[in-house]
Amino acid sequence: MKRVILFLVTNLAVMLVLSFTASLLGINRYLTANGMNFGMLLAFCGLIGFGGSFISLWMSKTMAKWSTGARVIDQPQNSTELWLVDTVRRLATRAQLTMPEVAVYDGPANAFATGASKNNSLVAVSTGLLQSMTKEEVEAVLAHEVAHIANGDMVTLTLIQGVVNTFVMFLARIVGYFVDSALRRNSNENSGPGIGYMITVVVCEIVFGILASVIVMYFSRQREYRADAGAASLLGSPVPMIGALRRLGGIEPDGLPQNLQASGISGRQSWMGLFSSHPPLESRIAALQNRSVR
Repeated sequence: MKRVILFLVTNLAVMLVLSFTASLLGINRYLTANGMNFGMLLAFCGLIGFGGSFISLWMSKTMAKWSTGARVIDQPQNSTELWLVDTVRRLATRAQLTMPEVAVYDGPANAFATGASKNNSLVAVSTGLLQSMTKEEVEAVLAHEVAHIANGDMVTLTLIQGVVNTFVMFLARIVGYFVDSALRRNSNENSGPGIGYMITVVVCEIVFGILASVIVMYFSRQREYRADAGAASLLGSPVPMIGALRRLGGIEPDGLPQNLQASGISGRQSWMGLFSSHPPLESRIAALQNRSVR
């Protein structure tokens, strides 16, 4: 219920900020006077911006299973699978969560958590991770993923994505309208937006989308630090998580589809840190070490 309220409040806040800013600058009066329905544009951008993000969140578990080939462990078939299920159950109980689904998939060392809510989630680990880490390190990775669920990170990032989507769509169309009006200033045609509007909107959505991704990736990096700290709390010590991160530094992680890159225990580092979904492993280790000295 709190997440639903957060969604509604966030959506309303975005609408109010955009509406207030446009009123302050006189944009809404100008657009209305020149034939564009400002209120409808605002509602449309909010609906599409948030709607797309929440549809993606709602389908996240299904898409994750399909894209990775993950097999949910309904009945453990060996001692490793039994240990995985028991470990996730123990960690989920400590975090006061409903037991997530536990899955295994074939691939390089990585793991991820996804799902529409704390009570409808999935924790998946790769065969590569199970083969390259000790049980203590795997437990730390599982604690990290359970911490993501406990922190509500999937929903939080969806809200942030919805906000930036709304701003990108709205601002692109505002700029497109002004450019189109300038190009057709001496024309008597009044048949709606022209080619200038359409081209400008497409270009602006690409440019604004790239800039918006910087904001989304910043919050993604922050949630990794929080999940590392959450794992340390669940395990009673940061040492296992530090060990797991050091192990990841010595192997080639990743192997996740693009739609799950931000959900993995470790993601690819962009040549520009602003576009990276995960902080450098060294920074995460240092943050945990600082935590242990306090």
